Amino acid sequence: MSDLKKWTTLKSKMVLDNPWCRVRQDEIELPNGKIINDYFVSIKPDVAMVLPITSNREIIFVRQYRHAVGEFFLELPAGNFDPTKESAEVAAIRELNEETGYIPQEFRKIGTLYDKPSKDTNQIHLFLAENVKKTGEQQLDITEEIEVVFIPVESVLDKIIQGEISVAGTVAALFLGLKFMNY
Repeated sequence: MSDLKKWTTLKSKMVLDNPWCRVRQDEIELPNGKIINDYFVSIKPDVAMVLPITSNREIIFVRQYRHAVGEFFLELPAGNFDPTKESAEVAAIRELNEETGYIPQEFRKIGTLYDKPSKDTNQIHLFLAENVKKTGEQQLDITEEIEVVFIPVESVLDKIIQGEISVAGTVAALFLGLKFMNY
């Protein structure tokens, strides 16, 4: 059994409560007795992420601009959801369809990861969607402009090594999904 101890929250208050960003300021006591009065926590919604694979063994990615770093990124389809309104599975299928126009023929959960547990509250729920089929057009949110990109399964690891695929959640989902499928 470990001797590690959890931190104790002495006080908490919301310092930013906006639909786009929520931040909580905690006053905490560390196991060694020291007090930190300005530990900030980002309250983020959970994310549903999909690793979609076509019958031709291509993975469907979305390329989109990410303003925080001012660059375009290749990512797996994903989006925030409220677990009181829909399940992670429903959100994942919805996001795949909205961002790409595809739906899965086979669908299963492959894992749940924490995004950044030192400062963020959310989890990433990962799903594998196989034999995806085109059913319609993209249905994008106001902040989304997305290019759908197909990459052969055999090329994905090289693209990660070359830095063409570099978003942590996407990379983790790819490694889990490829291992899960024995690629």
